[in-house]
Formats: sequence, structure tokens, C-alpha cells
Amino acid sequence: MPPSPKDAAQLLHAAYQANAVFPDTLEDALTVDEAYEAQFQLLNLREGAGEKLVGWKVGLTSVAMQRQQGVHEPCLGHLLASGHGTAPAAFAFDTLHAPGFENELCLRLQSPLHGNDVSLEDAAAAIGAVAPALEIIEKRSNLGADFPLAIAGNAQQHAFVTGAFVQYSPGMDLAAVEASVKINGETMETATGAEVLGTPLQSIRWLAGKLAQFGRTLEAGTLVMSGSFTKQYAITRKDRIETTFNGIGMAAAEFK
Repeated sequence: MPPSPKDAAQLLHAAYQANAVFPDTLEDALTVDEAYEAQFQLLNLREGAGEKLVGWKVGLTSVAMQRQQGVHEPCLGHLLASGHGTAPAAFAFDTLHAPGFENELCLRLQSPLHGNDVSLEDAAAAIGAVAPALEIIEKRSNLGADFPLAIAGNAQQHAFVTGAFVQYSPGMDLAAVEASVKINGETMETATGAEVLGTPLQSIRWLAGKLAQFGRTLEAGTLVMSGSFTKQYAITRKDRIETTFNGIGMAAAEFK
């Protein structure tokens, strides 16, 4: 008998507490809707254990990410205060499961948003500040092979690193922001915010609508990770990663 979303959340929470991969019993066991329910149950367990929700990530927003992962729709995950690092951040490589990183903007909302009718203008007006950011991911399951399990387990989210926040104005063109990615000093690629559903503002719209399906809203002060401008990059021991977003700033991290 397949596990309920509540049972799945308990198994996922136990895996995180043990710093282990997700159990085989959860493979191919959930639908996408059940997976989101399980993720929100996981969030409840984490909050009950003292964690604090500070925002949400939007994943699989670029064509490059969707092709790489073999999934062709966005997804969401939750962001915890304990996972927020300030650039330059340092991580212990041996504690991570097949880690990688993505290159994103972190958007801080100054007003709430709710529902499926959020416009691009609404999204722009709700943003108070923007920061250069890196999402640090872990592969505790195979996202492409079992998309629902990845969603239930918080969409690979491990941590997020932000540089300094700068004030946002609705005239700022996030689609034109260019990200330049370096690993150990070598430039890997450049990409613009237009890769993120056309503009990172679309991530805000999508997120508000998806959360509304589960009775949740985007509150003032919420942080939103936009989704990656580029494909996902694997991390190896002693890597130093650095991404500069023109006109906004730089985020960096190293793995010891």
C-alpha cells in the first residue's frame, strides 16, 4: 500500500535528521499533488522541530534546467532560516549528498501576493529588494526518474547563499540581468534572466498561483529564489564558486 503524504513526510524528515538519502520505499509512490502535500507536511514537521520558514524556491524555470533534469514544468520548495548563508559562504563537502549549485536572484517581497490572477505588474510592485544568489542543492533521489519524490523531499533544496540586497524598482529589467558563472576562477557560462520563464517576475506569478492551490500565500518579507539562469552545476571538494549578476552584485561559496 503506498504511503500517505503524512507518512511520506515522516520518512523524509527522518532521512534529513539522519543525513541520509531518501528511502527506497518512497520511490514511485506519490503523485505530484501528493508530493506537494508531503512537502508541506515535511515543512510542518520541521517547524515543529524549531525551524523557521523564510521563503520559497522556484525550480526548473529555464529550458536549460528542464532539459538537463528531464522535467518540463516548474516546481517549488521551501526555504528555511537555517539554510540561509551570506556570501562568501563555506560548506563542509563531506556532509553533502551529491551537491550542486544553481545561479539565481533572491527576491524579497514588501507586500503580500495571493492567487492565480497575479499579474507581472503585481509581481513587480510586490518586490522590495533583490540580491545575487546561489542555491546549493543535494541529490538525495533522482529528480528526473522520480519527479514527485524530488518535490516531496523539497525539490533538492539544501541551502541558499545571498550577496547584499539592493533596492528594487519596477523599472528594473530583471530579464536583462546577466549572470556570469565561475568555478575555481574559470568562467563557465553567462546567461540572462530571460532564461527564467522569460523574466524572474514570472516565477513570482507562478509561485503565487501554485501556493494558492494549497491554501498558502506569499507574505510581506518572504524571500523567493527565482529559479536558475543556467543549468545546474555539480560541486566537488575544494571548489569555489562565484556568480556575478551585472548591476546587482556577486554571490560566492566554497566547499571544504
